Amino acid sequence: MKSYVLKALIVSFLFINSFGYSNNSPKKQTVKVALLLDTSNSMDGLINQAKAQLWEIVNELSYAKYNGVTPNLEIALYEYGNDRLSAKNGYIRKVLHFTNDLDDISERLFSLTTNGGSEYCGEVIQTSLNELEWGKERNDLKMIFIAGNEPFTQGNTYYKDAITNAKEKGIVVNTIFCGDYQNGISGSWKDGAVLGNGDYMTINHNKNIVHIVTPYDKDILILNKKLNGTYIYYGNKGFSKYNKQSLQDDNAAALNEEVVVKRAVTKSSKLYSNAEWDLVDASSNKKMDYRKLKKSKLPKHLQNKSEKELKAYVEKKRTERARIQKKIQELNKKRKIYVATKRSKNDKKNELESVMIKAIKKQAKKKNYTW
Repeated sequence: MKSYVLKALIVSFLFINSFGYSNNSPKKQTVKVALLLDTSNSMDGLINQAKAQLWEIVNELSYAKYNGVTPNLEIALYEYGNDRLSAKNGYIRKVLHFTNDLDDISERLFSLTTNGGSEYCGEVIQTSLNELEWGKERNDLKMIFIAGNEPFTQGNTYYKDAITNAKEKGIVVNTIFCGDYQNGISGSWKDGAVLGNGDYMTINHNKNIVHIVTPYDKDILILNKKLNGTYIYYGNKGFSKYNKQSLQDDNAAALNEEVVVKRAVTKSSKLYSNAEWDLVDASSNKKMDYRKLKKSKLPKHLQNKSEKELKAYVEKKRTERARIQKKIQELNKKRKIYVATKRSKNDKKNELESVMIKAIKKQAKKKNYTW
Protein backbone atom coordinates (compact mmCIF):
# COMPACT_ATOMS: atom_id res chain seq x y z
CA MET A 1 0.00 0.00 0.00
CA LYS A 2 2.80 2.41 0.94
CA SER A 3 4.54 1.59 -2.35
CA TYR A 4 1.35 2.38 -4.29
CA VAL A 5 0.89 5.74 -2.51
CA LEU A 6 4.54 6.66 -3.08
CA LYS A 7 4.25 5.89 -6.79
CA ALA A 8 1.07 7.98 -7.02
CA LEU A 9 2.80 10.95 -5.39
CA ILE A 10 5.76 10.69 -7.74
CA VAL A 11 3.47 10.52 -10.80
CA SER A 12 1.50 13.54 -9.54
CA PHE A 13 4.70 15.50 -8.94
CA LEU A 14 6.01 14.73 -12.44
CA PHE A 15 2.66 15.61 -14.02
CA ILE A 16 2.47 18.96 -12.25
CA ASN A 17 6.03 19.91 -13.08
CA SER A 18 5.66 18.86 -16.71
CA PHE A 19 3.23 21.75 -17.06
CA GLY A 20 5.50 24.18 -15.30
CA TYR A 21 3.33 24.72 -12.23
CA SER A 22 5.10 25.78 -9.08
CA ASN A 23 4.10 27.55 -5.92
CA ASN A 24 7.32 29.54 -6.15
CA SER A 25 6.92 30.66 -9.78
CA PRO A 26 3.45 32.03 -10.64
CA LYS A 27 2.12 31.37 -14.13
CA LYS A 28 2.91 34.13 -16.58
CA GLN A 29 -0.28 35.59 -18.03
CA THR A 30 -0.60 37.00 -21.54
CA VAL A 31 -2.06 40.25 -22.80
CA LYS A 32 -3.57 39.55 -26.24
CA VAL A 33 -4.45 42.55 -28.40
CA ALA A 34 -6.03 42.21 -31.86
CA LEU A 35 -5.90 45.42 -33.91
CA LEU A 36 -8.54 45.59 -36.63
CA LEU A 37 -7.71 48.61 -38.79
CA ASP A 38 -9.82 50.13 -41.53
CA THR A 39 -7.54 50.64 -44.56
CA SER A 40 -10.07 52.28 -46.86
CA ASN A 41 -9.30 55.52 -48.70
CA SER A 42 -9.60 58.02 -45.86
CA MET A 43 -7.60 56.07 -43.27
CA ASP A 44 -4.01 57.10 -44.00
CA GLY A 45 -3.97 59.16 -40.81
CA LEU A 46 -5.08 56.17 -38.73
CA ILE A 47 -2.32 53.98 -40.18
CA ASN A 48 0.27 56.70 -39.58
CA GLN A 49 -0.80 57.04 -35.94
CA ALA A 50 -0.56 53.25 -35.51
CA LYS A 51 2.97 53.25 -36.96
CA ALA A 52 4.14 56.17 -34.84
CA GLN A 53 2.48 55.20 -31.58
CA LEU A 54 2.94 51.42 -31.46
CA TRP A 55 6.06 51.76 -29.33
CA GLU A 56 4.53 54.02 -26.69
CA ILE A 57 1.60 51.61 -26.34
CA VAL A 58 4.02 48.69 -25.88
CA ASN A 59 6.10 50.74 -23.43
CA GLU A 60 3.07 51.32 -21.23
CA LEU A 61 2.25 47.62 -21.33
CA SER A 62 5.83 46.82 -20.26
CA TYR A 63 5.03 48.31 -16.84
CA ALA A 64 2.04 45.99 -16.31
CA LYS A 65 2.19 43.29 -13.65
CA TYR A 66 0.06 40.29 -12.77
CA ASN A 67 0.86 38.78 -9.37
CA GLY A 68 4.09 40.76 -9.50
CA VAL A 69 5.16 39.27 -12.85
CA THR A 70 5.35 41.11 -16.19
CA PRO A 71 2.82 39.42 -18.50
CA ASN A 72 3.62 38.30 -22.02
CA LEU A 73 2.35 40.48 -24.86
CA GLU A 74 0.98 39.19 -28.15
CA ILE A 75 -0.43 41.41 -30.89
CA ALA A 76 -2.39 40.39 -33.99
CA LEU A 77 -3.22 42.64 -36.92
CA TYR A 78 -6.08 42.71 -39.43
CA GLU A 79 -6.95 45.16 -42.17
CA TYR A 80 -10.43 45.54 -43.58
CA GLY A 81 -12.44 47.76 -45.94
CA ASN A 82 -9.86 47.84 -48.74
CA ASP A 83 -10.85 47.16 -52.37
CA ARG A 84 -7.50 45.47 -53.00
CA LEU A 85 -8.61 42.68 -50.67
CA SER A 86 -10.79 39.74 -51.69
CA ALA A 87 -14.52 40.48 -51.91
CA LYS A 88 -15.09 36.78 -51.21
CA ASN A 89 -13.42 37.25 -47.82
CA GLY A 90 -15.37 40.40 -47.03
CA TYR A 91 -12.46 42.73 -47.91
CA ILE A 92 -10.67 41.39 -44.84
CA ARG A 93 -7.08 40.19 -44.44
CA LYS A 94 -5.22 38.72 -41.51
CA VAL A 95 -1.97 40.64 -41.71
CA LEU A 96 -0.35 38.95 -38.72
CA HIS A 97 -1.38 36.21 -36.30
CA PHE A 98 -0.75 36.64 -32.56
CA THR A 99 2.96 37.23 -32.09
CA ASN A 100 5.39 38.70 -29.60
CA ASP A 101 7.82 39.60 -32.40
CA LEU A 102 7.59 43.39 -32.21
CA ASP A 103 9.76 43.91 -35.29
CA ASP A 104 7.34 41.79 -37.33
CA ILE A 105 4.44 43.91 -36.08
CA SER A 106 6.23 47.10 -37.04
CA GLU A 107 7.12 45.73 -40.48
CA ARG A 108 3.52 44.75 -41.21
CA LEU A 109 2.14 48.09 -40.08
CA PHE A 110 4.51 49.85 -42.47
CA SER A 111 3.36 47.57 -45.28
CA LEU A 112 -0.27 48.72 -45.03
CA THR A 113 -1.68 50.93 -47.77
CA THR A 114 -5.14 52.41 -48.16
CA ASN A 115 -7.71 52.10 -50.92
CA GLY A 116 -11.49 52.54 -51.25
CA GLY A 117 -13.67 49.72 -50.06
CA SER A 118 -16.56 48.41 -47.98
CA GLU A 119 -16.07 48.21 -44.23
CA TYR A 120 -17.72 45.22 -42.57
CA CYS A 121 -17.12 45.55 -38.84
CA GLY A 122 -19.13 42.56 -37.69
CA GLU A 123 -17.43 40.32 -40.22
CA VAL A 124 -13.87 41.35 -39.34
CA ILE A 125 -14.59 40.83 -35.63
CA GLN A 126 -16.01 37.35 -36.31
CA THR A 127 -13.09 36.52 -38.62
CA SER A 128 -10.59 37.41 -35.88
CA LEU A 129 -12.48 35.13 -33.48
CA ASN A 130 -12.38 32.26 -35.96
CA GLU A 131 -8.78 32.58 -37.10
CA LEU A 132 -6.78 33.66 -34.05
CA GLU A 133 -5.58 31.43 -31.20
CA TRP A 134 -7.17 33.24 -28.26
CA GLY A 135 -6.58 30.43 -25.78
CA LYS A 136 -8.71 29.42 -22.80
CA GLU A 137 -6.70 30.92 -19.93
CA ARG A 138 -9.24 32.89 -17.88
CA ASN A 139 -6.76 35.37 -16.46
CA ASP A 140 -5.27 36.36 -19.81
CA LEU A 141 -6.30 39.85 -20.89
CA LYS A 142 -7.94 39.48 -24.31
CA MET A 143 -8.93 42.60 -26.24
CA ILE A 144 -10.06 43.61 -29.69
CA PHE A 145 -9.57 47.20 -30.84
CA ILE A 146 -11.46 47.94 -34.04
CA ALA A 147 -10.98 51.33 -35.70
CA GLY A 148 -12.80 52.89 -38.64
CA ASN A 149 -15.13 55.65 -39.79
CA GLU A 150 -18.11 54.05 -41.52
CA PRO A 151 -21.33 52.74 -39.89
CA PHE A 152 -20.67 49.75 -37.63
CA THR A 153 -23.73 47.98 -39.03
CA GLN A 154 -22.51 47.16 -42.56
CA GLY A 155 -21.99 43.66 -43.94
CA ASN A 156 -23.76 40.31 -43.74
CA THR A 157 -22.44 39.42 -40.27
CA TYR A 158 -24.53 41.24 -37.67
CA TYR A 159 -22.14 43.04 -35.31
CA LYS A 160 -24.19 42.10 -32.23
CA ASP A 161 -23.81 38.39 -33.05
CA ALA A 162 -20.05 38.73 -33.53
CA ILE A 163 -19.60 40.66 -30.28
CA THR A 164 -21.74 38.17 -28.36
CA ASN A 165 -19.44 35.42 -29.65
CA ALA A 166 -16.42 37.45 -28.47
CA LYS A 167 -17.88 37.79 -24.97
CA GLU A 168 -18.36 34.04 -24.78
CA LYS A 169 -14.61 33.68 -25.33
CA GLY A 170 -13.83 36.26 -22.63
CA ILE A 171 -12.74 38.85 -25.21
CA VAL A 172 -13.45 42.56 -24.68
CA VAL A 173 -14.39 44.54 -27.79
CA ASN A 174 -13.29 48.18 -27.92
CA THR A 175 -14.37 50.51 -30.71
CA ILE A 176 -12.44 53.51 -32.03
CA PHE A 177 -14.40 55.82 -34.32
CA CYS A 178 -12.28 58.06 -36.51
CA GLY A 179 -14.35 61.21 -36.45
CA ASP A 180 -16.97 63.10 -34.47
CA TYR A 181 -18.15 61.56 -31.19
CA GLN A 182 -21.87 61.90 -32.00
CA ASN A 183 -21.42 60.54 -35.53
CA GLY A 184 -19.82 57.46 -34.03
CA ILE A 185 -22.78 57.01 -31.72
CA SER A 186 -25.29 57.31 -34.58
CA GLY A 187 -23.19 54.79 -36.52
CA SER A 188 -23.53 52.25 -33.64
CA TRP A 189 -19.83 52.30 -32.66
CA LYS A 190 -20.70 53.10 -29.06
CA ASP A 191 -23.37 50.41 -29.03
CA GLY A 192 -20.74 47.90 -30.16
CA ALA A 193 -18.41 48.85 -27.31
CA VAL A 194 -21.15 48.76 -24.67
CA LEU A 195 -22.26 45.33 -25.84
CA GLY A 196 -18.63 44.14 -25.89
CA ASN A 197 -17.90 45.33 -22.30
CA GLY A 198 -15.33 47.65 -23.84
CA ASP A 199 -14.73 51.35 -24.35
CA TYR A 200 -16.07 53.59 -27.09
CA MET A 201 -13.41 56.04 -28.18
CA THR A 202 -13.05 58.68 -30.87
CA ILE A 203 -9.87 60.01 -32.42
CA ASN A 204 -8.92 62.69 -34.89
CA HIS A 205 -7.07 60.37 -37.24
CA ASN A 206 -5.84 63.27 -39.37
CA LYS A 207 -4.31 65.11 -36.43
CA ASN A 208 -0.61 65.92 -36.63
CA ILE A 209 1.16 64.02 -33.86
CA VAL A 210 3.00 66.23 -31.39
CA HIS A 211 6.50 64.95 -30.58
CA ILE A 212 8.38 66.67 -27.78
CA VAL A 213 12.15 66.74 -28.07
CA THR A 214 13.94 66.21 -24.74
CA PRO A 215 17.54 66.67 -23.56
CA TYR A 216 17.79 62.87 -23.16
CA ASP A 217 16.89 61.83 -26.72
CA LYS A 218 20.37 61.98 -28.25
CA ASP A 219 21.85 59.84 -25.50
CA ILE A 220 19.09 57.26 -25.94
CA LEU A 221 19.70 57.19 -29.70
CA ILE A 222 23.42 56.58 -29.15
CA LEU A 223 22.63 53.80 -26.69
CA ASN A 224 20.19 52.28 -29.17
CA LYS A 225 22.99 51.82 -31.72
CA LYS A 226 25.17 50.24 -29.04
CA LEU A 227 22.26 47.99 -28.06
CA ASN A 228 21.99 46.69 -31.63
CA GLY A 229 25.64 45.67 -31.38
CA THR A 230 24.81 43.19 -28.62
CA TYR A 231 22.65 40.98 -30.87
CA ILE A 232 24.13 37.74 -32.21
CA TYR A 233 22.11 36.14 -34.99
CA TYR A 234 21.92 32.38 -35.42
CA GLY A 235 19.83 29.81 -37.30
CA ASN A 236 18.27 29.84 -40.75
CA LYS A 237 16.30 33.05 -40.18
CA GLY A 238 18.85 34.74 -37.98
CA PHE A 239 20.55 37.05 -40.46
CA SER A 240 17.27 38.24 -42.05
CA LYS A 241 15.74 38.89 -38.61
CA TYR A 242 18.87 40.76 -37.56
CA ASN A 243 18.53 42.97 -40.63
CA LYS A 244 14.83 43.47 -39.94
CA GLN A 245 15.67 44.94 -36.55
CA SER A 246 17.76 47.63 -38.25
CA LEU A 247 15.13 48.22 -40.94
CA GLN A 248 12.47 48.88 -38.29
CA ASP A 249 14.79 51.41 -36.67
CA ASP A 250 14.96 53.07 -40.09
CA ASN A 251 11.17 52.97 -40.48
CA ALA A 252 10.75 54.66 -37.12
CA ALA A 253 13.35 57.28 -38.07
CA ALA A 254 11.47 58.00 -41.31
CA LEU A 255 8.50 59.11 -39.19
CA ASN A 256 10.34 61.10 -36.56
CA GLU A 257 13.46 60.88 -34.41
CA GLU A 258 11.31 60.75 -31.27
CA VAL A 259 9.65 57.58 -32.59
CA VAL A 260 13.10 55.94 -32.67
CA VAL A 261 13.57 57.03 -29.06
CA LYS A 262 10.31 55.33 -28.05
CA ARG A 263 11.28 52.22 -30.00
CA ALA A 264 14.64 52.18 -28.21
CA VAL A 265 12.80 52.26 -24.88
CA THR A 266 10.76 49.26 -26.04
CA LYS A 267 13.97 47.44 -26.97
CA SER A 268 15.23 47.98 -23.43
CA SER A 269 12.12 46.36 -21.90
CA LYS A 270 11.28 42.75 -21.06
CA LEU A 271 8.68 42.63 -23.83
CA TYR A 272 11.32 42.90 -26.56
CA SER A 273 12.63 39.34 -26.76
CA ASN A 274 14.16 37.67 -29.81
CA ALA A 275 15.09 34.18 -28.68
CA GLU A 276 14.08 32.87 -32.11
CA TRP A 277 17.11 34.46 -33.76
CA ASP A 278 19.30 36.12 -31.11
CA LEU A 279 21.80 33.96 -29.24
CA VAL A 280 21.81 36.15 -26.12
CA ASP A 281 18.04 35.86 -25.63
CA ALA A 282 18.01 32.20 -26.69
CA SER A 283 20.76 31.24 -24.24
CA SER A 284 18.64 32.46 -21.33
CA ASN A 285 16.97 29.07 -21.70
CA LYS A 286 19.16 26.62 -19.81
CA LYS A 287 18.07 23.82 -22.16
CA MET A 288 19.80 25.42 -25.12
CA ASP A 289 22.46 23.17 -26.64
CA TYR A 290 25.39 25.07 -28.17
CA ARG A 291 26.56 21.87 -29.85
CA LYS A 292 23.53 21.92 -32.15
CA LEU A 293 24.28 25.40 -33.49
CA LYS A 294 25.15 25.59 -37.17
CA LYS A 295 28.40 27.54 -37.16
CA SER A 296 27.82 28.62 -40.77
CA LYS A 297 24.68 30.51 -39.62
CA LEU A 298 26.61 32.57 -37.05
CA PRO A 299 28.40 35.88 -37.73
CA LYS A 300 31.71 35.16 -39.48
CA HIS A 301 33.85 36.28 -36.54
CA LEU A 302 32.21 33.62 -34.34
CA GLN A 303 32.24 30.65 -36.72
CA ASN A 304 35.64 29.35 -35.64
CA LYS A 305 35.16 29.79 -31.91
CA SER A 306 34.97 26.80 -29.60
CA GLU A 307 31.84 26.15 -27.53
CA LYS A 308 33.58 27.59 -24.46
CA GLU A 309 34.71 30.70 -26.33
CA LEU A 310 31.24 31.22 -27.81
CA LYS A 311 29.57 30.93 -24.41
CA ALA A 312 31.99 33.47 -22.97
CA TYR A 313 31.28 35.87 -25.85
CA VAL A 314 27.51 35.50 -25.39
CA GLU A 315 27.82 36.21 -21.65
CA LYS A 316 29.90 39.30 -22.41
CA LYS A 317 27.19 40.60 -24.74
CA ARG A 318 24.49 39.75 -22.19
CA THR A 319 26.24 41.86 -19.54
CA GLU A 320 26.76 44.68 -22.03
CA ARG A 321 23.11 44.60 -23.09
CA ALA A 322 21.81 44.64 -19.53
CA ARG A 323 23.95 47.71 -18.77
CA ILE A 324 22.71 49.55 -21.89
CA GLN A 325 19.07 48.65 -21.28
CA LYS A 326 19.29 49.82 -17.68
CA LYS A 327 20.77 53.14 -18.80
CA ILE A 328 18.02 53.63 -21.40
CA GLN A 329 15.35 52.96 -18.77
CA GLU A 330 16.97 55.47 -16.41
CA LEU A 331 17.09 58.13 -19.14
CA ASN A 332 13.50 57.34 -20.11
CA LYS A 333 12.28 58.07 -16.58
CA LYS A 334 13.83 61.53 -16.87
CA ARG A 335 12.45 61.89 -20.40
CA LYS A 336 8.91 61.11 -19.26
CA ILE A 337 9.09 63.70 -16.48
CA TYR A 338 10.39 66.31 -18.94
CA VAL A 339 7.63 65.51 -21.48
CA ALA A 340 4.95 65.73 -18.79
CA THR A 341 6.08 69.26 -17.86
CA LYS A 342 6.08 70.43 -21.49
CA ARG A 343 2.93 68.80 -22.79
CA SER A 344 -0.40 70.58 -22.71
CA LYS A 345 -3.54 68.64 -21.83
CA ASN A 346 -4.67 68.71 -25.45
CA ASP A 347 -1.45 67.38 -27.02
CA LYS A 348 -2.45 63.72 -26.68
CA LYS A 349 -6.21 64.16 -26.70
CA ASN A 350 -8.02 62.12 -29.35
CA GLU A 351 -4.94 60.21 -30.53
CA LEU A 352 -4.80 56.43 -30.99
CA GLU A 353 -2.08 55.97 -28.39
CA SER A 354 -3.83 57.84 -25.57
CA VAL A 355 -7.27 56.25 -26.02
CA MET A 356 -5.85 52.73 -26.32
CA ILE A 357 -3.62 53.03 -23.26
CA LYS A 358 -6.48 54.42 -21.20
CA ALA A 359 -8.78 51.56 -22.23
CA ILE A 360 -6.13 48.87 -21.69
CA LYS A 361 -5.33 50.06 -18.16
CA LYS A 362 -9.00 50.34 -17.24
CA GLN A 363 -9.81 46.83 -18.44
CA ALA A 364 -6.58 45.33 -17.07
CA LYS A 365 -7.36 46.54 -13.55
CA LYS A 366 -10.66 44.65 -13.65
CA LYS A 367 -8.59 41.46 -13.98
CA ASN A 368 -6.16 42.46 -11.21
CA TYR A 369 -3.34 43.62 -13.48
CA THR A 370 -1.45 46.49 -11.91
CA TRP A 371 0.88 49.29 -13.00
